[in-house]
Amino acid sequence: MLNITDISKSYGSRELFSGVNLSVGANERIALIGPNGSGKTTLFDIIAGKASPDSGTVSLRKGATLGYLHQEEYPASSHSLLEEICQSCDSLNSLDTKIKLLQEELAEERNEESVSALLKRLGILQELYDSRGGYDSEHEAKIILSGLGFSESDFQRRPNEFSGGWQTRIQLARLLYINPDILLLDEPTNHLDLETQQWFEAYLKRYRGAIMLTSHDRAFLNNVAEKIIAIESSGLIFYHGSYDSYVVDRQKDIATLQATAKKQEESINRQMRFIERFRAKATKATQVQSRIKQLEKIKVVKVPRITKKIHFSFPEPPRSGRVVIELKNIGKSYNSHLVYQQLSLILERGDRVAIVGVNGAGKSTLLRIMAGVLDFESGCRILGYNVETAYFAQHYIETLNPELTLLQELRTVAPDEPEQKVRGLLGAFQFTGDDADKKIGVLSGGEKTRVAIAKMLTRPANFILLDEPTNHLDIPSREILADALNAYKGTLCLVTHDRTLIHDTANKIIEVADGGIRVFKGNYNQYLEQKDMSDPDGDNNGLLSKPDKPAATTTNTRRELKAKEGELRNQLHREITPVNEQIGEAETEVESVTNRLREIELIMADPSHYENSRNVVDINIEYQELKSRLTRLTDRWSVLIEKAEEIKERYRLAREELQ
Repeated sequence: MLNITDISKSYGSRELFSGVNLSVGANERIALIGPNGSGKTTLFDIIAGKASPDSGTVSLRKGATLGYLHQEEYPASSHSLLEEICQSCDSLNSLDTKIKLLQEELAEERNEESVSALLKRLGILQELYDSRGGYDSEHEAKIILSGLGFSESDFQRRPNEFSGGWQTRIQLARLLYINPDILLLDEPTNHLDLETQQWFEAYLKRYRGAIMLTSHDRAFLNNVAEKIIAIESSGLIFYHGSYDSYVVDRQKDIATLQATAKKQEESINRQMRFIERFRAKATKATQVQSRIKQLEKIKVVKVPRITKKIHFSFPEPPRSGRVVIELKNIGKSYNSHLVYQQLSLILERGDRVAIVGVNGAGKSTLLRIMAGVLDFESGCRILGYNVETAYFAQHYIETLNPELTLLQELRTVAPDEPEQKVRGLLGAFQFTGDDADKKIGVLSGGEKTRVAIAKMLTRPANFILLDEPTNHLDIPSREILADALNAYKGTLCLVTHDRTLIHDTANKIIEVADGGIRVFKGNYNQYLEQKDMSDPDGDNNGLLSKPDKPAATTTNTRRELKAKEGELRNQLHREITPVNEQIGEAETEVESVTNRLREIELIMADPSHYENSRNVVDINIEYQELKSRLTRLTDRWSVLIEKAEEIKERYRLAREELQ
C-alpha cells in the first residue's frame, strides 16, 4: 500500500537517517520509536508530503488515502463541531453534492428517457454513498466525538472555542471520521485521559486500515503495535511483536553485538600488535602490509547505547509522622463551577499515590491543594508531623538557571555535598562525563525535566507531588524517572496519563470523578480489577479502602514468621519454576521464528527471488504461516508473563499479611 525507497534526510551536517526502505501493507500496525530528535516526526512529514527527502521516493498505491495527525493549530470555522466533523470527508461531501444536483435535475426533467437515465445514475451514487457510510455519517461522527470525551452540548460549539488538548482531539476525530487507508499518528495520546485512551485503543484495534504511529506511552504501544521500527544511529531496525517483546529481542541482539564487538576488538588488537612489532622488519613487510589492508576493510561493530536501570543510593528524606496529610471537608470552586464539596482524604507515610480521572475532573486541582499552592473556600489542610513538601509542575523547569551548568544547578541545593556524589546523581539520570559541564540553556525539554527531578531528589522532601512529570520525556527517560521514583524513600503523589509509570510506582490509586474521589489500594492493574468489582453506591461515600491490618500479635514469634516465610518461598518456587521454563521455551521459539522471518524478508527484497514463481508462492505461504505462528507465540508469552507476575504478586501480598 505504501512503499518508501532509499529515503535520506539531513539538517546541515546532522544526518537523521539514510537509505530507509520500508513497505506498509493493509491492516499493519507499526510503531516508529526512537529518542527525541531521532527523526520520527520528520519521517512522518516526508511520508505525508509535508517535507521533502534529500534523496529517495515515497509512493502510495493508486487510489489509497492517507491521513496524518500532527501538532498544528486548528483554523477558525463558522461551523459547529459536529458539522465540521461531518464535512471533513471530501469524498462523501462530493458524493452528497452530486446526489443533490441529480435530485434537482430530476425535479425539473420531463423527458422519460432522461428521467430513466438520471434515476439509474442517482441509484448508483446513492448505493456508493450508502456503502461508504454516508447515511450514517452523523451517527458515526457522534460516536467518535463521544468516545474522545466530547459531551453532547459540545457538538454545537465552534471548533476554535476549544482549548489546547481538545484541539488535538478534534483533529483526531476528523481523521477517524475520514477513515483513510493509512493512518499516520504522531503522539496521538498526548492530552488524552486514561478513559479516552482505552476507548481510542479499542477503536484502533477495530480499524480497517494500516496504522503507523509514534508514542512515548509504553502501554499504548503494547496494546496497539504489532511491529516495531526503531530509529537508531546504525539505521532502522525492524522487530515483530509488541514494544515489550521488542525490548526483550533488542537486549538479546545487543548482547550478541557486544560479544561480537569484543571478539572483533581482540582480533584488531592482535593484528595491531603484529604490525607494530614487525613494521620495521623487511622480511615481514608483505605480511604487515597485508594486515594493514585487512584492518582498513574491517567494518567496526558498533554497540548502540541502551538505557541502564538506575542503581544509585539517593539521599534519604527526613522521617515524617504516620499521617502525612489530611484534607477535611474541602470545598473548591472556579467561579460558578464547583470542583469539590466536603472532600476528605488522608495519606500516610509510605503511600505512593497516582491520581487518575478524565480531563477536567479536578486531578491537578487536588494535587495543588495538597501541595499548598492553591487556595480553597472551605475546609482545612493539615500537614503531619515533620512533613516537608516539594511540588513539581512544568513551571518548576523554568526555575532552572540557563546560565549554570548541570553540576552548578544541583550545587545550589547541595553546596556541601562532595562533587563525586553530585556527579553520581547526574549519572543516575543519564548525564555522564562532560554532560555535567553543559549549560542548562542548551538542554532539550526532556533533559531539563530530568535535571529538575534530579535537583528535587538531591535534597529530597519527604512528601513529593508531581504534576505530569512525563511531559517531553521519551520512553528511556520515563524508565529513568520510574527508577528514580522507586528509589525515593518518602511519600509520593502524582498526576500522569502514563499507565506504565502508574503501574511501576503507585501502591494506591485515587480516582477523581463527579466532584468526589474513590481510593483504591494496589497498583494500576489491581485498580482496574477493583473498579470493575466495586459498588460506587456503597458505603463510605464511594470511598473504597480496605481496613488496615492489625499489628502482628505477640504470639507470632520471629521463628514462626521465618518458618511461614520459608513455606511461602518454597510455594513460590514450586509455582513459578515451570512457568519460567515455559517463558524461556516461548522466548526461544519467538527468537527462532523472528530470525526466519528476517531471512525471508531479505529473500523477498531480492529481485532475483521473483524469477521462480514456485519459490515465490512457497516463500509467501511460509511467511504468512510464520507471522500467524509468531502472533500465537507472543500471545502465549504474554499470558505466561502475566501468570508469573500474578504468582509473584500473590506471594508479595501473602508476605505482607504475615508482617
